[in-house]
Amino acid sequence: DYVVVKMIPDNRLPPRHLHSVHTGKTFAVIKWESPYDSPDQDMLYAVAVKDLVRKTDKIYKVKTRNSTVEYTIKKLEPGGKYHVIVQLGNMSKESSVKISTVPLSAPDALKIITENDHILLFWKSLALKESNFNESRGYEIHMFDSLMNITAYLGNTTENFFKVSNLKIGHNYSFTVQARCLYSGQMCGEPATLLYDELGTGEDSSASKTGRSTDVAAIVVPVLFLLLVTLGIGFVVLYMRHRRLQNSFTAFANSHYSSRLGSAIFSSGDDLGDEDDEAPMITGFSDDVPMVIA
Repeated sequence: DYVVVKMIPDNRLPPRHLHSVHTGKTFAVIKWESPYDSPDQDMLYAVAVKDLVRKTDKIYKVKTRNSTVEYTIKKLEPGGKYHVIVQLGNMSKESSVKISTVPLSAPDALKIITENDHILLFWKSLALKESNFNESRGYEIHMFDSLMNITAYLGNTTENFFKVSNLKIGHNYSFTVQARCLYSGQMCGEPATLLYDELGTGEDSSASKTGRSTDVAAIVVPVLFLLLVTLGIGFVVLYMRHRRLQNSFTAFANSHYSSRLGSAIFSSGDDLGDEDDEAPMITGFSDDVPMVIA
C-alpha cells in the first residue's frame, strides 16, 4: 500500500544555497536555489545589492520558474565590496552573501632612473590594458624603508613618472605604484613593487639581477663553445688515426697478397730459422789454430 502526499509550498522560506560563482572587475555571478523543489509557477525574486564602500543600494528583480537560478550583477566597480541579499518578492526570509570584485591590475614596466640627487620612477600607463581606468584618477606612490621599517606615502600623480628626493645613503627602499585609492583608501588597484638597493651605484634590484644573469651567460657560453670545439677536434683526431691504421693495414695486407692463392700469406714464426739451417754447423776448433784470449 502507498499514499501520495503533496506538500503545500511555503513562500515564506528563503532562497537556498546562495553563493558567488564568479567575480570580475565590474560584474559578479551569483547562484541560488528556489525555497522548495520544482516550483509550479513563476517566482519573483528581489536581488538587493548594497555597496559597502559608497553606501548605496540597488534592487533588481528576477522572475523565473527554474529551481536553480543564476544571475549576473553588472555595473560594479573594480576593487569594490558588496553585500547581496536575495528573497522572494513578498518580502519573505532572505539569504545573503558578501562579494568583492577584482581590483585594477598593477602598472607594468616599473623602472628607476638615477639622477645626481634624486631618482625617477617610470611605468606604463594603466589605461593601455585597463578599459575601466581613467588617467584622471591617477596613481599613488608609497615607499618602504627596510632599515627604518617605515612605510611612507609619497603622493599621487596623473603622469607616468614620479620624482623621489632626499634618499639616505646606505638605506634600501621598496617603491610601490598603484591606481589611486578611492573612498578613504577602500578601493585601490594592485600595486607594482620595485626594490631599490645598492644606492651608491644607483642600481635597482631588477637591473642587478639582469646584470648578474648577463655575467653568468658571458662565462657559460664561451666555456660551452670551447667544450664543443675540443670534442670536435678529438673526433677529428680519432677519425684520422682510424683512417691511418686502416690504410697501414691495407698496405701491409697487399704486400703479403698472393695472386696465385688469392689470399694474403702471413708467417707464423715457425719458419724463421730456415735460412740458418742451411748454414754449416760449427763443430769445433782445430788443434793447430792458436786460441787467443783477449
